[in-house]
Amino acid sequence: MAGGVIQQLLRKKLLSQSTAPFVSSLLSKRDNFGSGSEKSLRALALLGVGISGFLGFAIVAFADEAEHGLECPNYPWPHKGILSSYNHGSIHRGHQLYQQVCASCHSMSLISYRDLVGIAYTEEETKVMATKIEVEDGPNDECEMFTRPGKLSDQFPQPYVNEQIARFANRGAYPLDLSLITKARHNGQNYVFALLTGYCDPPTGVSIREGLHYNPYFPGGAIAMSKMLNDGVLEYDDDAHINLIMSVFGCFVWQLTNFFFMAWMGKDVVTFLTWAAEPEMEERKQADVALILCIRGSWIVLKFAFEKPPCSSLLFWLSLG
Repeated sequence: MAGGVIQQLLRKKLLSQSTAPFVSSLLSKRDNFGSGSEKSLRALALLGVGISGFLGFAIVAFADEAEHGLECPNYPWPHKGILSSYNHGSIHRGHQLYQQVCASCHSMSLISYRDLVGIAYTEEETKVMATKIEVEDGPNDECEMFTRPGKLSDQFPQPYVNEQIARFANRGAYPLDLSLITKARHNGQNYVFALLTGYCDPPTGVSIREGLHYNPYFPGGAIAMSKMLNDGVLEYDDDAHINLIMSVFGCFVWQLTNFFFMAWMGKDVVTFLTWAAEPEMEERKQADVALILCIRGSWIVLKFAFEKPPCSSLLFWLSLG
């Protein structure tokens, strides 16, 4: 009896000892499997977060581009340096382009004819130009308004009497005043140049309403102003080399270089608009350079005045005394 009980206890103990490593091995394998699956799930979760973040950034960037327009490049303007000045020939040609192309819709109410004297024209040329317009003046001695020829003190003529007529003539769009356009827009002159030369066909999937034109640099991409810098839109009156090229090589070269002439016209009109917004830039740069030279000269004088002279030049300083 006692021997049977002891045999049963020994059998249970042996079974427990034999099954414990198997069970523990199963549990350890299960734990290892669980940790591996958790790591893979974490990796997949991180990958999903990264992809969703990248897609979200791309969507935000695309929406920002559609709302604010394509970021325009920075162009190397020749008047941008601290010692650079305006190209007055470019201002002259830009004013011609404004007169022949832009003035029919856009005003420049802050610019007078006398501002052009010595910048783009002589005084006699500017007087002749001003007399070609008629200005309403008065009242006279009979308390009546009258028209007279323009003079140097008159401002550039307004294309429309008021905003309502301007919107009616342009399908609801209001042509802006260009006097300060390069200072009123972010990245001013670069934006205006990119806008004038950036017209193209809309990409696939983008529809433009009738009466509008696609320009990726304009906020929203749809602009009411059509492309103005086209072939033959302007004839310069002071560039004989252009007429020489046309007479020698003919229209073939003109077609090949149409893009370069469009960029040339854009550079000229943007230079004119930049001058109109900052006519005092050259005087300001001259004053800045004079101030820098004055400060530098004063520093040199004070340095030699208060610095202890070396022994080799002591006799020189005494001889001066």
